Amino acid sequence: MRLTLTQRLSLVFAVLLLVCCGTSAWMQVRSNHMHELEVVQGLSRDLAQHIAHDTVLMDRNGPMPNAVRELFSQLMLVNPSVEVYLLDTGGRIVGSAAPEGRIRRERVDLAPIQRLLKGESLPILGDDPRSVDGSKVFSAAPLRVNGQPAGYLYVVLLSEEHDRFAERGATSAALNTALLSIGLVALLCLIAGLTAFALITRPLRRLTEKVSQFDINGAPSVQPVSLEPEPVEKAVSHDEIAVLDAAFRQMQMRLGEQWCSLTRQDQERRELVANISHDLRTPLASLHGYLETLSLKDATLSPADRRRYLGIALDQSRKVGGLAQSLLELVRLEHGFVQPVLERFSLTDLVQDIFQKFELGAEARQIELKATFAPNVSAACADLGLIERVLTNLFDNALRHTPQGGEIELSLRPQGPFIEVTISDTGPGIAPELREGLFLRPFNIGGARRDGGLGLRIVHRILQLHGREIELIDMPGRGATFRFSLPVDEQTAEQCVVRSMNINSMGK
Repeated sequence: MRLTLTQRLSLVFAVLLLVCCGTSAWMQVRSNHMHELEVVQGLSRDLAQHIAHDTVLMDRNGPMPNAVRELFSQLMLVNPSVEVYLLDTGGRIVGSAAPEGRIRRERVDLAPIQRLLKGESLPILGDDPRSVDGSKVFSAAPLRVNGQPAGYLYVVLLSEEHDRFAERGATSAALNTALLSIGLVALLCLIAGLTAFALITRPLRRLTEKVSQFDINGAPSVQPVSLEPEPVEKAVSHDEIAVLDAAFRQMQMRLGEQWCSLTRQDQERRELVANISHDLRTPLASLHGYLETLSLKDATLSPADRRRYLGIALDQSRKVGGLAQSLLELVRLEHGFVQPVLERFSLTDLVQDIFQKFELGAEARQIELKATFAPNVSAACADLGLIERVLTNLFDNALRHTPQGGEIELSLRPQGPFIEVTISDTGPGIAPELREGLFLRPFNIGGARRDGGLGLRIVHRILQLHGREIELIDMPGRGATFRFSLPVDEQTAEQCVVRSMNINSMGK
């Protein structure tokens, strides 16, 4: 039989309530019975003493049968609830008014009689001569002849007539009222308990329903996790079910976030593989075509054509090598094989080195490289090699998408404990519909792909390892403008890196 938690609690409560009420009723009946015995024995405690004082029942020769029988008969006629017996000094019954064959014992235990004569607390039960093992309240008094103990007068206060009358159901009204009140209280407690269990377990039933209906595939989309710390407010509750519900909702949200993140990453990887395959196929096909041409027409080609074909093949080979190198670098960055080694370096000197690297290419396309440094720019604290890679990728993209006669500008200015780096060009910019997931998936601008979409993704991942973010901003009269910041002191840099590691571990 499968029962719900509420049903099991209600069943256990009902059984315990039944046991408690039964025990209470039994104790009430017993208490009432003991109280009745105590009252009866207390009122008739000196009855035997009065009889022994006013009547001579023994002489030096022993019991006086006629006197005993006549007195006992008169007492039992006046008060049918008593039975009178005459005992010798050993407790043996030597006289009574009981009919022939009604006495079941020959001797009465004297220990209860001694306790009664000593004045111990009532009720005190003694042997019932008309029962084999029964006991009843009694009154007793010692008998003396010429100052010597001759026996005892033993009066049973609740006779067989009393027992027969009680067996017919003549219980007291007080006892009936008490039992009725116990039953009524038990019924009310049962109703209250079942209602309380239903109310208490209602939040648990709701939580169970939420858990049973939880579908991770139906989890709502979540916002990307920010690297900046946010204040967290924790609600304090002493209700365990409320705490459990809050913990489940938090777990549900976390699972939803992780599931959406995994789904998004899987989709991004699929797109990346598809685009990389496309980008590799084009130069490989061109490389294969020119090499095949050189192989088949080597004898008929002029030296100039041969050099041209070889130059094109070498150029396509460099493209394939660059894509493979970028892909390998991205894999190393995203799987934690690369960790930033923090050091202080002059950011202005690094910018000058980058300018020298792209100077010839910019002059060939008549593109001006411009640097704007604030007068109080200090050294940065980051991984020099990784930041050089960031600037190289950004400048390479800007140079390839800036038209002839355009301009690429890099500016540095302090921003609190950071140095703000801004790189802008005069190219066509990036359309609004392409900006979503700009740093996470490949994209095209005017039909040309930017390094297979890997360049900005590598930049984004390197800055993430430093605990920083890169953003695309709009500037009047400019094309694509990217901005990020770098810390200027070691403590700030270490805090950013540690926060980045914590967020990455949570995402995993």
